[in-house]
Amino acid sequence: MRTTSVGVFKIATRGPGDVSGLMRLIVSGAIDPASILAILGKTEGNGGVNDFTREYAVAALCAALAPKLDLTPHEVEQRIAFVMSGGTEGVLSPHITVFTRQRIATPPAGISGKRLSIGMAQTRDFLPEELGRSAQIDDTAKAVKAAMEDAGITDPADVHFVQIKCPLLTSERVEAAAARGHKTATISAYSSMAYSRGASALGVAVALGEITADISDSDVLRRYDLFSKVASTSSGIELMHNVVIVLGNSEGSASDFEIAHAVMKDAIDAAAVTEALTGVGLGAQATAGRELVNIFAKAEASPDGTVRGFRHTMLEDTDISSTRHARAAVGGLIAGLAATGAIYVSGGAEHQGPAGGGPVAVIARLYQ
Repeated sequence: MRTTSVGVFKIATRGPGDVSGLMRLIVSGAIDPASILAILGKTEGNGGVNDFTREYAVAALCAALAPKLDLTPHEVEQRIAFVMSGGTEGVLSPHITVFTRQRIATPPAGISGKRLSIGMAQTRDFLPEELGRSAQIDDTAKAVKAAMEDAGITDPADVHFVQIKCPLLTSERVEAAAARGHKTATISAYSSMAYSRGASALGVAVALGEITADISDSDVLRRYDLFSKVASTSSGIELMHNVVIVLGNSEGSASDFEIAHAVMKDAIDAAAVTEALTGVGLGAQATAGRELVNIFAKAEASPDGTVRGFRHTMLEDTDISSTRHARAAVGGLIAGLAATGAIYVSGGAEHQGPAGGGPVAVIARLYQ
């Protein structure tokens, strides 16, 4: 019995504080604000520790939605999962993707097969010394399973993308841990982003059975043979817990949308992008009655400094961070194949796909 209907809306933004497109869809009746479950966005910041465009975007969205939901902005932030990824280098275009979910009494006719489903969960707040370590891995795994249950997905094979917003360390957080007699995984705020992303991704792999061996603290950012094929994690200064969003297909969904994924082995793996597009009927032999909604991908500079045997300088550039190089490279590749720069490409793919690669997921709308 199909009991839920999931909607997906991609909205261009003129800046991190631009909520006009979302408000127009709400006023027109296309989006019921009470049905909004999650909002993923790309903002034009630097994607680093001091990228406050992410917090600005969330604050603007919460302030705009608060009167529509009769809640305070803080209550809106607790109710809706917000994941803002900074950095729109190259041809990437700032935008938000709004996911809605509603209960339905009578499924529409003509829907067959598994359709897009979404679930959300959160971990507890972490202590600074827990970031990048087993505590974050274990609690993330529990949250992923809870989000799967919320989405009505029982088979891990039906999970195609797990988006996580995770914390990072600041000097104040490092000092707070030290004052209690604890050491953090790193004292570098920038490095902590990678530790948090990596541990969160390993939590996804554990939850989905992609990794069955025991994982220790020393495996994070070292054992790159351990990874998830569907995890996408993004660090931010604005929280101390993990927000987990599971996207997959379920028989219980009456959505007009489907999702599929593939795994890029490196930053120029066009074949993997084509495979993901083909998974939703948008490949070379496109199925009629289908339309691309958005593509979600992770980008990473290969740690050995090469791509298919040729040296790259992403890791040696002191002017531009490697994550920004990687976002621009992968963003350009996918944009060329998708014929749009309004795609969600996030940098920093530690334990998210093989080293130097990353997952790519595609959502399509079905008109049949």
